[in-house]
Amino acid sequence: SREMRHGRTAHCISSSSLRNKSELSLFSRVRYRYLRNVLANIHEVLSGTKLWILFFAVPFSVIARYRDFGSRWVFCLSLLGLVPLAERVSFLTEQTALFTGPTVGGLLNATCGNATELIIAISALLQHKVEVVKCSLLGSVLSNLLLVLGSSLFLGGITNLTKEQKFDRKQADVNSLLLLLGLLCNALPLMFKFASESPEVTSATMIQLSRAICVVMLIAYVAYLVFQLWTHRNIFEEPKEQNRDDDNDDLLSEDSPVMGFWCALLWLVLMTGLIALLSEYVVGTIEAASDSWGLSVSFISVILLPIVGNAAEHAGALIFAFKNKLDISLGVALGSATQIALFVTPFTVLVSWIVGISMDISLDILETGSLFLSILIVAFTLQEGTSHYIKGLVLLLSYVVIGVCFFL
Repeated sequence: SREMRHGRTAHCISSSSLRNKSELSLFSRVRYRYLRNVLANIHEVLSGTKLWILFFAVPFSVIARYRDFGSRWVFCLSLLGLVPLAERVSFLTEQTALFTGPTVGGLLNATCGNATELIIAISALLQHKVEVVKCSLLGSVLSNLLLVLGSSLFLGGITNLTKEQKFDRKQADVNSLLLLLGLLCNALPLMFKFASESPEVTSATMIQLSRAICVVMLIAYVAYLVFQLWTHRNIFEEPKEQNRDDDNDDLLSEDSPVMGFWCALLWLVLMTGLIALLSEYVVGTIEAASDSWGLSVSFISVILLPIVGNAAEHAGALIFAFKNKLDISLGVALGSATQIALFVTPFTVLVSWIVGISMDISLDILETGSLFLSILIVAFTLQEGTSHYIKGLVLLLSYVVIGVCFFL
């Protein structure tokens, strides 16, 4: 299909719904072609998203950091600044992929879909805040499975009461299977901890067990990429009956890039650097914000960080659910959860190994139980291939209950 010609994933298609069509004719009167191109590219990057107003939070967060406005302001402004930056990274990755062909483009789009979560996790890891890393990654999975998917099914069901909402079960089955594998890999260290009688041996071998498990998880993710981008690519494509031409559709499936390769790559590096800077601010002020608001660090890491970090793709998933295109919404929610579970988490553990920081993959009973029950509920919700609003409501209420638990 046209959407997959350059390796576009559901995450890319979802992000495209938040983009504005730039009026490049504004710069047609600029005399010098080089200057005209530079101005057009700046306009495309900064105003080409419906979230452009949040770009003002980026310089304000830097000012708040160096003017000592308080940790709360730095934390809040940094979180807001991450929202448009995450969407722009998706856009620039897609622009870069247009020059690389469907194979490399698909790899770029698939691996950069959760770049913000990865950067936040590595930033927290380098500051030796291992628990923040674990909680934020767990929260990203729970947010995608319960909040994003639940909101999509609920609002889509309310909007399309007279229509039967259907989706392809094949994609949901593949992602559910991989999520169960990720759950097994996360639960094994916890069971190993309780099975061992010697605490000294457990502390030494838990790290080794986690690193071995992470290697297996990365192998599974590579196999998932091969399955998604080559051998069974048709499963992850949008159904033909939903892929009709529509002039008013938000699916931006242009085959021609709006900027050059090196320009897109330069902007991508710049946006990634800004995400790294704001991530450092967020992680560095999370304890101060926790004390100031009276919220636990685990609640902020599990609930607040994932909601803000995934806000752009969440909004895109809801837009397509309104249009009764659940395959794209499911691709965003399940695909992001799978990528976090099988790629970002083990990659972070291996990075900790390289930099000499002790980090294992084990979670506590509360976190592991929440993950297990969430994956189980989602698997039962998607087993029929049809949807209605009560399924989405159950997922949302499940997320609320888990949020209250971490809040208390």
